[in-house]
Amino acid sequence: MLDYSSKVPITGDPLTDILRGLRLDGVEYGRCEMQEPWGLQFPAQTAARFHFIGRKGCWLLQPSGEWVELKAGDAVLLPRGAAHVLASEPGIEASPIQGYKVAEVCKDVYCMSNEGRRPGTLLFFGSMYFNLDGLHPLLGMMPDVMRAHELEAYEPGIPHLLEAMAREVTMERVGSGGILARLADVLAATVIRSWVERGCGDSSGWIAAVRDREIGRVLAAIHLEPDRDWTVETLARMMGASRSGFAERFATIVGETPARYVTQVRMHQARQWLVRDRLKISVVAARLGYESDASFSRAFKRVIGSAPSHFRAEEQAETRQAG
Repeated sequence: MLDYSSKVPITGDPLTDILRGLRLDGVEYGRCEMQEPWGLQFPAQTAARFHFIGRKGCWLLQPSGEWVELKAGDAVLLPRGAAHVLASEPGIEASPIQGYKVAEVCKDVYCMSNEGRRPGTLLFFGSMYFNLDGLHPLLGMMPDVMRAHELEAYEPGIPHLLEAMAREVTMERVGSGGILARLADVLAATVIRSWVERGCGDSSGWIAAVRDREIGRVLAAIHLEPDRDWTVETLARMMGASRSGFAERFATIVGETPARYVTQVRMHQARQWLVRDRLKISVVAARLGYESDASFSRAFKRVIGSAPSHFRAEEQAETRQAG
C-alpha cells in the first residue's frame, strides 16, 4: 500500500492547503499625479492590476460598466486584469495609459503626470502575477474588482497597510518607491487572503467541492502535486473508497471525471512552466511523464485550446522586442 504521509495536506483544510503556496509577484509599478480633468484607460492584461489612491479621490469605471467612487486612501485590486478606466469624474474622455511618458525612479517603479491646471489626484498602481494559471478555478471565482475598504472590517492589518502607503506615496523620502512596491504586494495578498477566509463569496461550485471532507482532500493532493502520475485507483485509495464509488462521487461533486480534472490541472501547470518559467516543451513533457513531445502537445491543446509551441513563440517574440 502506498504511503501518503509526506504528500497529503497537513492542515486539515483542503482549501488552505491548495492556497498555501499562493503568491503575487509584482513586476511593474507606477506613480502618477493627475491634474483635472483627466482619464486613464487601462487595457486588459493577464497580470492583476492594483491601484492605491494617495490623494484626492477619483472614479473607477468597472468592467461591468458601472462607475464607482474611490476615496483618498482607498485601494482596489483587479485580479484578472480586466480593462477599466480611472478618471477625475464619470464620463471624462480617457487616454490610454501607454501614451504617457514615464521616468524610472527606481527598479521597476516609474513616474508620470499630465499637464492640468488644478490640484489633482495622486495614484500608485502596479501589475502583479499570480503563481496560478489564469484558468485556475479560484481566479475564475474572484470578483472583477476587490476593494480593500470593503474587507478591512475582517482584516485588521489592512488599515495599517493603507496608512503606510499614504505616508510613502508622496515619495519625498529615500527608498519610497521600493517600499511602496513591497507594501502594494503585501496589501494585494492580504485582500485576497481576507476574501478567501470569508468563504470566497461563494458556497457552491468548486469551493463547495474543495470544502467537501473527502473530495477536498483529493483535490488538494492533485493541486499540490500536479506532476504526479495520478490514477483513479490511487485517488480512490486516498479517499478510502472503491474505484467506481470514488469516480461517481467525484463527478457528482466536481462536475468532471477524475481523469479529466487531473489532466486540466496538469495542463494549467504546464502553461505556467512554459510562460512563467520559460521551460522548453521537451522539459515540461518529461516532467509530466509524457513519452513524447507530440503526445504532450496533443493533450495540452485539448485543454488549453492552443499548442504549447504557440506560447513559446509568443515568449520568443516578446524577448526579441525587448532586445
